[in-house]
Amino acid sequence: MSSISGTTSGTTSSSASSNPLAAALLAEQEAAQSVISGSTGNSSLDVNSLVSALVSAKTAGQSATLNSQLSNDGLQLSAIDSLSAMLEGVQAALAALTNGSFQSSFDATATGTGVTATAGTGAVANSYTLAVSQIAQGQSLKSGGFSTSQSSGLGTGTLNLSLGSQQFSVSVTAANDSLTGIAAAINSATGNPGISATVVTGTDGQHLVLSSTQTGAANVIGVSVTGVQNNNGLSDLGVSSTVGTAPSTPTFTSGVTTSYGASTITSSANTYADAGWTQTTAAEDAEVFINGTAATSASNAVSSAITGITVNLSGAAAGTSQTLNVSADTTSQETDITNFVTAYNTLVSTMNSLSSFSSSAATGSQAGPLLGDSTLQTIQNTLSNLIGTGVQSGGTTVSLATIGIKLQSDGTLSVNTATLDSAVQNNPTAITALFTATGSLGQQLNSSITGFTQTGGIIDNRTDAINANITSVKAQQATLATYAAQLTAQYNSEFTALNSLMAQTNSDSQYLTQLFGGANSAGALASANNQ
Repeated sequence: MSSISGTTSGTTSSSASSNPLAAALLAEQEAAQSVISGSTGNSSLDVNSLVSALVSAKTAGQSATLNSQLSNDGLQLSAIDSLSAMLEGVQAALAALTNGSFQSSFDATATGTGVTATAGTGAVANSYTLAVSQIAQGQSLKSGGFSTSQSSGLGTGTLNLSLGSQQFSVSVTAANDSLTGIAAAINSATGNPGISATVVTGTDGQHLVLSSTQTGAANVIGVSVTGVQNNNGLSDLGVSSTVGTAPSTPTFTSGVTTSYGASTITSSANTYADAGWTQTTAAEDAEVFINGTAATSASNAVSSAITGITVNLSGAAAGTSQTLNVSADTTSQETDITNFVTAYNTLVSTMNSLSSFSSSAATGSQAGPLLGDSTLQTIQNTLSNLIGTGVQSGGTTVSLATIGIKLQSDGTLSVNTATLDSAVQNNPTAITALFTATGSLGQQLNSSITGFTQTGGIIDNRTDAINANITSVKAQQATLATYAAQLTAQYNSEFTALNSLMAQTNSDSQYLTQLFGGANSAGALASANNQ
């Protein structure tokens, strides 16, 4: 069969390729030409192309409209998601300003070595004299030496071990009755609270060394041996320890330590019993004196002595006296404020982009997906009004400009670092009024954003409306597809019949022309009559 003739110009074809309606019109014109060509006897009809063109002509307009709606809905849904994410980013930045920790952040620094400190909830600005008599450490015990014959076969039984108030047991059998086997059994025992066992070989034989991984005077090591059989030294592994004494008070003059360390403070030391064992390291608490008051800690993180402050000790701190300063952490406050400004500017830039219009952009891409959208306009107006309005504090109006944050013409904020630094250090009342007080700007912004983003809020409602429209458009597309299928079947039937009729007509015409002649021939009958 012949192909459909192209009778339109190149300009028309180019236009049609980018416009579904124009393409449908062109196809319909070519289909009509095919019918005319077939009806004049030049060829049979191209039924498939003809039907496709006619169905497209019937449905292309509505199909293009539905596709455009679906595309726009998708762009708007993505834009709403971006808007929601930016709002949540602002709210996250606000949390650091409004959750109660802002202006409750402090730095804690020590003037000497071996001491660091962190400040938390409850800390207050102050200065403390800190004297460290000893740091916390874990106990370590060494058994007496065992000969080679002993250490390879000590006998069997049960070792009952304790670390402070925690206990566990190890069975010694013929399979592990060596010092090495016992050490391995202790290290792998279920319920071991922190006793590490090793074997050290010296000139006087092998020694079992038990060390506590937990610091503190209360964490002393104990071992009892029961059920001993074939004793070849196993019973000698029994040892017990008791907690030592608490620290004594050093001499202070005018609140300053004048005497500390071993000469004036009796360090807590653990005593131990049972022959053959040696204590190489005593279990000790950390011992400190804060403004003359004694305090102890089982670990080197002393957290109970000063409210809100954890003092961390290392070995270099022992025997030192230094000053611990706690001051407001204005650097963190400034960082929290500038983080909020950055998040707010990102939101404003996003909203401006989503609602923009560019006449120089390509057709179809000139308008932002939320240009003229009432939801976006409501959010923009609400937030800009709050940002531009001050709050009352002590009979005066305090605004962001008061602390060096200026509202610019495009809706974003700029920060004067010097002014902000001065406000944070010297005007805490303004900072409180803007971010932490009841009814502050920070609380109003947070409340508004919650209203926008919560279930049932305007963003949720807008999203539901877009999704409902997407569902409707898809249903219309399905209906249109059903209609197109029905129309295709109808046209196929009709034009197939027409094609058969036209073929029969052309065949009859050719037979009659052969028989009776035509414009350029006499025909078979005329030739017979002339003979």
